[in-house]
Amino acid sequence: MFKTYKITVSGQVQGVGFRPYVYSLASEFYLNGTVSNNEEGVVIYVTGFEKSIHDFYSKLLQFPPPISRIKNYSITSIEYQKFEDFKIIQSKKSGNLNLPLTPDFAICEDCKKDIENSENHRFNYAFTTCVNCGPRWAITQTFPFERINTSIDNFPMCDECKKEYISPIDRRFHSQTNTCLTCGIELNLITSEGKIIKTSKENIFKTVANLLLEGNIIAIKNTSGYLLCCNADDETVISKLRTLKNRPNKPFAVLFPSLKQLKKEFDLSEKETKSLSSTERPITIISSKNYIGKLAKNSVAPSLNQLGVMLPYTGILQLLANQLNFPIIATSGNIHGSPIISKNKDALEKLNNIADYFLQHNLQIMHPQDDSVVKFSSRFQKEVLFRRSRGYAPNYLNININSDEKIIAMGADLKSSIAFYPNNYLYVSQYLGNLKNYDVYNRFTFEVNSFIKIFEQQPEVFLIDKHPLYHSSQYGKEFAEKTNVKLVKIQHHKAHFSAILGEHNLFNEKVLGVVFDGTGFGDDEQIWGGEFFNYEANKMERINHFEYFDWLLGDKMSKEPRLSLLSLASEEMETILTEKFTSNEVKTYQYLKNENKLKTSSVGRLFDAVASLLNITDFNSYEGEAAILLENIILDYDLKACKSYLKTIKTRISSKEIIKNIAVDFKNGVLKETIVVNFLFTLANIIIEVAKINNYKHIAVSGGVFQNTTLVDMLLELAPREMKLYFHKELSPNDENISFGQLIYYLNIKN
Repeated sequence: MFKTYKITVSGQVQGVGFRPYVYSLASEFYLNGTVSNNEEGVVIYVTGFEKSIHDFYSKLLQFPPPISRIKNYSITSIEYQKFEDFKIIQSKKSGNLNLPLTPDFAICEDCKKDIENSENHRFNYAFTTCVNCGPRWAITQTFPFERINTSIDNFPMCDECKKEYISPIDRRFHSQTNTCLTCGIELNLITSEGKIIKTSKENIFKTVANLLLEGNIIAIKNTSGYLLCCNADDETVISKLRTLKNRPNKPFAVLFPSLKQLKKEFDLSEKETKSLSSTERPITIISSKNYIGKLAKNSVAPSLNQLGVMLPYTGILQLLANQLNFPIIATSGNIHGSPIISKNKDALEKLNNIADYFLQHNLQIMHPQDDSVVKFSSRFQKEVLFRRSRGYAPNYLNININSDEKIIAMGADLKSSIAFYPNNYLYVSQYLGNLKNYDVYNRFTFEVNSFIKIFEQQPEVFLIDKHPLYHSSQYGKEFAEKTNVKLVKIQHHKAHFSAILGEHNLFNEKVLGVVFDGTGFGDDEQIWGGEFFNYEANKMERINHFEYFDWLLGDKMSKEPRLSLLSLASEEMETILTEKFTSNEVKTYQYLKNENKLKTSSVGRLFDAVASLLNITDFNSYEGEAAILLENIILDYDLKACKSYLKTIKTRISSKEIIKNIAVDFKNGVLKETIVVNFLFTLANIIIEVAKINNYKHIAVSGGVFQNTTLVDMLLELAPREMKLYFHKELSPNDENISFGQLIYYLNIKN
């Protein structure tokens, strides 16, 4: 006897080929019925033999489509319904959106074969996608994820594409991003003056490859925003790009044509290889020690023994790579500090003094995204996410939240992101940038309003950082006042700690929270950045911190490591300071120190002071440069040979004692590498000792300092077996996690 069941599946199930997969599975089990998207996920009605339905359900959950992520599911027997066959039906919207949004996916192997096959009608078509790959969040206007709700809808399918779309045996069956050369997106190659270069569709990438080989800079519009590209073997053009982009030292990312070529030039670990080939396809930072190839390494990543590399992740980049036998710089298409550009008009206006040519297309990008960045620690291969953007955003699935309130968190200012809880899911935006930049701020406000529009939910609670001058805090405050809703201020480092608690669901444990970063407005109105917290039974308390030292000249201190050294230096170090400051500067800054009331516990500034003391750098040309150069000195280390620059942990942890002892070693001719290793060991040892003194078994760390993978490795090596360390998994340890942390703090901490 036939029965009818209703099946619901939620999670990352739209835009991932879920409905076509359900269709083929229903055919396999001889079931009739329907499948559709709705505002909560996928709804399936099936009629057939009861055993067949349960076998179908079991296989669906055990072997879902590869890029889907099922979170909730249910099966319910309902009144018998007769269906003539099994159909995919158009989505019906009957309520507000309540499902994860879908991130962008790197081009799959099948689509790569299509664009490289001269007998395939998608040969050389740069926007080839299927149910398993292609842009999703980048083109989303609203949900459910149907073609009509994306910017792809501006390109009606031709007869050939329609045939694929309705064919159950085709890989593009109900693929919402389906287009081809006949009906699809058009590419144009133009000069910086806007003149179109006449070239056939077949030869456009060959032309671009030749222009790159000749030493030109080309702005390439990808499906998530513009990239500025040039030959990574050519020092002259890289130097030109640095000058024009106002980026003197910050390393560029390098795109290699293939994994095979990358492996010829660099040793990759298994995890690095997997990361580079994943559906997220991030930039992966690898070691470049002992490199002897053609790549202009010192121009690409000045003074560094590491390199950010990636592989083609869209049809555009793959078709270009097919014409290249050399790697290319592929850096965000923007002026230094501005957001990635996505509109053709903006690109021509803002990049025409940088790029010689523009490879453009007419697909509208709704949510521009930078490339995500990851790094694996050398000793324990611990993954650290440096930037969470394309391929990861805008979902955060590994958490269960129970709240009736609609909550939005505004995050921090320097590495901005937004977190929104409008339904049963949590959404964390892509990395947005530094809100002090006007264009970044506009992108930030656009994303806030876009989230509200997509989910059709007005926030009932706004969460902001306590810093009164943060642009994100001011915007959140104004929005809350305008809409007459609740506003809650959350301290920066407590948000960091909450973020790591939330990632690992540690709310039933007693946890030591360690937050080391550059800056954050403290509860006592000083600048925090070297903090130890206790978490227990939904309460959070600051239990220790690095001893306060003078915070000088506001933001200038983070740009000039020598100022951190000046603030921490003892009288015995006067000679060192006279080499770094003019006599007038010394007088002025000493006067400021004497009059100064603002103090800091920042470990980020301690890194700066060490870098200045060791003559590594006195000025940062990009955020975090001193800390990166410091770690870069280390070739290897032996933990047993390390010593601490802090004798004992007293009431407070003395940065001045650490600097003083480093100065003694440096004066006595100890190698810089040895000093840096000992400095990192000192920090790791402090963390373990604080945990031991206070009987902690769980240590959770957050803050930008923990992007230092050597420090991560040292902690893992130093921690005794009875202690468990927790690092960020799906979020960056830097300020990108603040929005997530604000929301977790609000929901869980009852101070």
